[in-house]
This record gives sequence, structure tokens and C-alpha cells, in this order.
Amino acid sequence: MAREIVWTGFMTADGIVDSPGDSSEGHPHGGWVLSTPFDPEAFSLKGEELAETSALLLGRRSYDAFWPVWSTSEDHAAWQDMPKYVVSTTLEADDVTADWGPIEVLRSIEDVAALKATEGGALFLHGSAELARNLAAADLIDRYHLLVFPVLLGTGKRAFPDGDAERRDLRLRDSAAYSNGVVKLIYDVVR
Repeated sequence: MAREIVWTGFMTADGIVDSPGDSSEGHPHGGWVLSTPFDPEAFSLKGEELAETSALLLGRRSYDAFWPVWSTSEDHAAWQDMPKYVVSTTLEADDVTADWGPIEVLRSIEDVAALKATEGGALFLHGSAELARNLAAADLIDRYHLLVFPVLLGTGKRAFPDGDAERRDLRLRDSAAYSNGVVKLIYDVVR
């Protein structure tokens, strides 16, 4: 049976995924996750995901942003030795860090499709908006795990295809609303 690809991410109520951590990521209004009052229940999805994750899938920019923090963070210790796949046409195998467990560079959407066709558990795609859009356009994403934050930014990167994208129907698997206004939405892609 083919592996599932699950896109998981933080987004604003208007669908922006740009710069959730801080403005150094590029958006002038970045840091919207950290400016939302903290409710540990709102982030329980991240722990639930860990039990299901067999490998991480990342785009190049997300890899560059995540590994310096996640490779040493106690909050991300369980991902240390987990296989990681970075989709990039520019990253060389010799350029990946040696201190974050096994990392393989994939060059194309076709390489991701081939990985998805193998046996194994779910591949979780964190952040990586451009890669998420490309995988969705190729019908390779099976599920979405969204934490929607109560903020509107108007402009910025989006994880979903736009323009001439084909319609995709989703089936709600789970949802919850939290005291800080964050809403969890888990959708399966209907095929």
C-alpha cells in the first residue's frame, strides 16, 4: 500500500502560511503564531502527528529554516533520527547537515511520487508552501492537518494552489476550537 503524504502547517484565517515564527522569515507581519495567546491544547495535534510520522518531507527553504533549530531542540528530539527527504533542485547531498539524522535529497515531484509509492508509514510535509502547492497540483497530498490562527494578513505565501487549479473535495476527519481562537481542521482528500 502506498504511503500517505500529509501536509501539516499553521495558517491564518485568510489562508496565509508566510512567516508564522517571526518577521525575519520575510513577511512584515510575521510572528503571528507567537503573538497568539498560548494554549497547549491548541498544539496537541503536533504530538499526535509524531506517533504517525515515519519520515519528514521538506522543501529546500523549510529545510534551511528548520534544521538549525529542530536538530538541537528538545521539543523536536523525536525527529532527530527520523528519515528526512528534502525536495530541491539546488541542494547538493554534500551540503546537508550531518547532525540531523538520515537526509536524502529528492530532485523532482516524480521522485516524491516514487517515494510515496513505497511501503512505509506517513510522510509529513511541514511548512514548505511551494512544495505543498506543487504536490497538491500533482494530486500527491492525501491529508491536510491545519491549525488556523485568528489573524488576517491579506497577502503572503499560501499552501494551496490557486489560479487554474483543479477542484479538490475534502472530507472533514476531525476538528476542534481552542480558547485562544485557534481551530484545528483535519481533512482527507476525496478521490
